[in-house]
Amino acid sequence: MTKKLFIALFILIATILPNKATAQEDYRFDAGGGIGMTGYLGDANTSNLWSSPSWDLELLFRYIMNPRWALKSNIYIGNLKGDSSKMTNVFPNDEAYKFSTVFYEIGEMAEFNFFNYGMGEYYRKLKRFSPYITAGLGLTVWSVEGNTGAAFTIPFGIGFKYKPSRRLNLGLEFLMKKTFTDRLDGPMLDDTVGIKSSFMKNTDWYSTLTFTVSYEFSKRCAVCNYKD
Repeated sequence: MTKKLFIALFILIATILPNKATAQEDYRFDAGGGIGMTGYLGDANTSNLWSSPSWDLELLFRYIMNPRWALKSNIYIGNLKGDSSKMTNVFPNDEAYKFSTVFYEIGEMAEFNFFNYGMGEYYRKLKRFSPYITAGLGLTVWSVEGNTGAAFTIPFGIGFKYKPSRRLNLGLEFLMKKTFTDRLDGPMLDDTVGIKSSFMKNTDWYSTLTFTVSYEFSKRCAVCNYKD
């Protein structure tokens, strides 16, 4: 009797364990941070985005809607630099300008994964990696030589995600950010050639290339079958 009970218990454990290992473990939220580099395009640098690279730090929080879509809130702090002496174009009277500013940015982004991103269920065709595209809206605040400014931005770009484990995510993201201002590089570089700024012309841009690490939490209900 004891031997039969032991065999039955062994069979029960062997049946349960595979189900536990492959059970659905989706999480609703993802939070983390990153570090990277910035680039700038404007009056002090009209062509080479990486002419005067600098640094950025990011905090991020994602709401994971499904394996394809996510909404991301982010906060950036970083530095932007430019030096017109590195350009082939010259300003009137051979003037040269350079600037350095620390900026603060908050934004909301939508992300679309090209693959069903995740780990676990084979029937959902989840993959541990995925390229993605993203776009959104942001607000940037900065200060140059004691002059503080703020402007809305439209960030957009591409990225790549990888899962070394079920809840851990590694990412690399490149964003271009169009600002609705020509004063990101300071008042001295506003309207240097007599062309007034408008929605589509003579405005400043900057970029971020950031490596991120994030961790998922707040597990969704793992019960797949409902019974009255």
